[in-house]
Amino acid sequence: MKKRSIAQIRLLLLDVDGVLTDGRITYDNHGVESKSFHVRDGHGLKLLQRAGIKVGIITGRSSHVVSHRAAELGIDIVYQGAKNKLEPYEQILQDLNLTDAQVAYVGDDLVDLPILRRVGCSFTVADGVADIKPYVDYITTLPGGQGAVREICDMLLRQSGNWDSVTDRYFD
Repeated sequence: MKKRSIAQIRLLLLDVDGVLTDGRITYDNHGVESKSFHVRDGHGLKLLQRAGIKVGIITGRSSHVVSHRAAELGIDIVYQGAKNKLEPYEQILQDLNLTDAQVAYVGDDLVDLPILRRVGCSFTVADGVADIKPYVDYITTLPGGQGAVREICDMLLRQSGNWDSVTDRYFD
């Protein structure tokens, strides 16, 4: 696993199922979908935003739950139903005038591999598919939906030199 510098990252893009969630999809008797998100992941994403690092979502599925969670976290870059994730990725690069080197991506399955191989810094979660692990820069110690995204956020903040500025208020 080659570890690249993450100091120049300006955007963190995330898959949802298996990254922000544990990958399980639950339906009630009326077909209403639910997902569980870890509160620490959400706080980590807010810390990144305070540091000026944008956050976005590219997911293969479409879900009102994801729209709601993204809105709650102030994430306005949201692409759902992306069967070919490179298409929205290219659009995001163009819209934000970013290069691959300025983007980090977190994925957990084969569908994420085309982006994982391009970005400046790639991550997978501890329980990500084994076949993608040789192609990523970092593998979290925690599984998806259980704090793995917070682990990544903290790493990005520390290595970019933003940790102290966004956490000072908690240590006063």
